[in-house]
Order: sequence, then C-alpha cells, then structure tokens
Amino acid sequence: MSSTLTQAQLASIRASALKADFPLLHNHPELTFLDSAATAQRPEAVLDAQRRFYETMNANPLRGLYKLSVEATQAIEHARAHIARFIGALDDEGNPQQNAIVFTRNASEALNLLAFTLSQVVKLQPGDDVVISIMEHHSNLIPWQQVCAQMGANLVYLRTNNDYRITQEEIERKIGPKAKIVSVTHVSNVLGVKNDIAAIAARAHEMGALCIVDGAQSVPHIHVDVRELGCDFLAFSGHKLGGPLGIGVLWGKPELLEAMPPFLTGGEMIDLVTETGAVWSSVPQKFEAGTQDAAGAYATDAALTYLEQLGMHAVEERERLLSIYLCERLREQPQIAIIGPKEGERHIGAISFDVEGVHPHDVASILDMENVCIRAGHHCAQPLLTYLGWHSTCRASVAFYNDAGDIDRLIDGLNKVWRIFHGRR
Repeated sequence: MSSTLTQAQLASIRASALKADFPLLHNHPELTFLDSAATAQRPEAVLDAQRRFYETMNANPLRGLYKLSVEATQAIEHARAHIARFIGALDDEGNPQQNAIVFTRNASEALNLLAFTLSQVVKLQPGDDVVISIMEHHSNLIPWQQVCAQMGANLVYLRTNNDYRITQEEIERKIGPKAKIVSVTHVSNVLGVKNDIAAIAARAHEMGALCIVDGAQSVPHIHVDVRELGCDFLAFSGHKLGGPLGIGVLWGKPELLEAMPPFLTGGEMIDLVTETGAVWSSVPQKFEAGTQDAAGAYATDAALTYLEQLGMHAVEERERLLSIYLCERLREQPQIAIIGPKEGERHIGAISFDVEGVHPHDVASILDMENVCIRAGHHCAQPLLTYLGWHSTCRASVAFYNDAGDIDRLIDGLNKVWRIFHGRR
C-alpha cells in the first residue's frame, strides 16, 4: 500500500505503548476500540484518582467545616483552576478564571443551561435569530429549537458547502443584525471537520450577538484556548477526554455568568432562603445545585494532567497521522464511501463511512464479532445526515492510544463484512 505518510510517520503509529496506561485496553489486547468520539477510555491515573478520592477524602464538599469536607472542597477548586488553565481561561494578570468554571453532568446539560438562561439575558423575542450550524449534535440543536419555539424566534442554520466548510460568505449571510445568540460546534462528531470559530465569533460580536462553542469533540483532541477562539462560552464533557462519566464543564465570561439566572435550584446554590424568596450564591455555585461530583472533578483533574504530560500538540499530531492512515486504508476499498472530506488531515478523530449495500447496524454487529468497536446510526446528528442525503452511517474514531494495527484490523473486518454479504472481495 502506498501512503502519503513518510516511513518515519508510519513507524510512529505502527504500535502504541500508551495502551499499557489504559487497563481495559491492556487487559484485552484482542479489542480494537474505535469509538472514542462517543467516549474515551480511562487511563489508570484517572481510575486511581477517583478511587483515591473515595478512600481518602470522601465527604460532602462545601457543607462541612471538618477536614474531610474541606479537602473535598479543595479538590473541586483545584480542578476548576486546572481546567481554566487547560482551556486558556485566564484573567488579564494570567491567573486562571476558576470561578468561571461551572461543573455540570455533561456538555448536554451545559448547553441546556445556556439555552434556557441566555434567552432571558438577551431578551429573546419574536423575530430574533438564534444561529447554529447544520452539523450540530442534538445537544446543541434541540435546546435551541425549544427556546425558539417558546419565544417565537427564528432558528437559522449555517450550512456547509460541497467541501464540508462553512464559508465566510455563509457566516456573513446568516449571522445578521437579528442574531442574538450563535451556538456552533468546534468539531463535528460526524464529519470530524473543524469550524472556523474565530471567524464565527468575530461576526457574532460584530452583530451584537453572543457566541457559544460546543467543544465536546475538540477539547479532548486539539489545543483549545478560549481567548484565541474569541467565544463567550465553551462547553465540553469530562468522559471524552479520559475523565469519568457524568461530569461536564461550562466556561463562560464571568460578567455574563453573573448576569444569568440559575438553571437548577436547591441546596448549595443559595446564600439566603426565606419563606417568600431566595438570594443566589455567587458564580459558579449559583449554577451547581445539590451535591457536586467531587470525585469526578478530582478524576477529571487527573485526566488533564495525563494529557498535559503527553502534550496536547503531540496528541494532535499523532491523531492527525492516524486519521490520514485511516482515510487512506478506507479509500483502498472500492465498496466504501467516506462521508466527509477524503483528506485524512481534515478529520479531527472521527471519520464516517458507508459500506455499499450493507446497513451500518449490520456492519457494526459483524465487526463486533471481530472485537472491533465502531459506531453505527445517526450519531445524534439527524439533520446533518438528512442534509447530506444519508439516514445512517458507520463511524470510526481514533484517539492517541490507537495505532495502525487497530486500523488494519478494522479494514480486515470490513472485508469480512463484504464477503458475508457479497461472497467476494
């Protein structure tokens, strides 16, 4: 097989010593995991951190004055500061904006929080525009559908051209004077393409709108700096970057978070409650009703440390090479159509494809019998697939712990799929 990769590049991805850091992969060498866009595997350092929290500092954070509770609270606050540094959320003096980091259950909750609170802050009215892209995950689409339906606002879609890009012309045409909120994905979970957030945010601000970024598919894979993006809010999930399930992050500009009403109410998000009213706590506690997942925050802190030890630029480069190799191997198969750019370097992790004449669910089921894990379905992005003319696709997504051998086993499995349905290669 000829390749655009050099021999040195191919050698660098031929095997992965990093699999030894991930107990599930290390203990099951027969497994080929190519579904990291859905959730990443957890390194041992993260599993150890979560267990260490429960073994050494298990207490309800924020509520107790005794040592264990104080340590649990400190674990959360340390995680906030670390996350802020990781995404470049720094104040003018270079200090992390830890009070601008809100913990949620996942990116979906963070985006719902924004939809139902920002619509009040900007006083969304009939005739106003909320702008999203056609490639949004349902988590960044349905909340805006609901809000627009309630407020009588227009939901406007940025659409891709034939090269799967949102052009500057499209940005300027769709984000106009009526726009109040612009909420877009940084990286598509179906196509793997990266949007020009800086250009979108600049246009949004020019028109007086706020800009939200769904970073669920970008923060785990590429260097992300909110100052460089120029956005007002960023949402992402812990589990996609190697942290535990059930914890998400919302970063917002502090002055905007202060202006927003709470999304959930209850314990810990109040300063004072009377029989007739309540006074909210300051940000971020205002948005964190009830007991927080302190162990999850502590383990997410460990996940960021693990990624930083690897180096995000090194992570990005390895995944770039893996994506190129995956696209090249898929293009060798005449029965396979890549859905999205054919160039591997344009994919951030995720590559969707179709096997001619075989339903994606059948493809995934047969691959599972070969211990190859991929995704099949609409990937929670049905409007995008409809726009592209597909009902369902297969999706393979790589992470830095994958290697070329994983991709080769995928191709072998796809050839078996073809033989089962067609009896020939």
